[in-house]
Amino acid sequence: MEKGQVTIPKPIRDKLGIGQGSEVNFVVNADGASLVHVDQSREERIAAMREHFERLRGTLNFNGMDGKTFVDWLRGPKDNVDPN
Repeated sequence: MEKGQVTIPKPIRDKLGIGQGSEVNFVVNADGASLVHVDQSREERIAAMREHFERLRGTLNFNGMDGKTFVDWLRGPKDNVDPN
């Protein structure tokens, strides 16, 4: 809406414990965006993150690289790094 308000379907509001005037956040991801209820406790946020990471388990392909090799690959060539 004009003031940045959104309508969230009742089943979702009920599941997340969102009431009138509740604050929410939208997190952009590869599939679009996810709704996050800001009023969640620390434990609830940690549980939600764990669920998210669990859904990602097994989806990354490191092409046989170990952690260090993968990070070095992500960082790219070091030819333009000033050693001083």
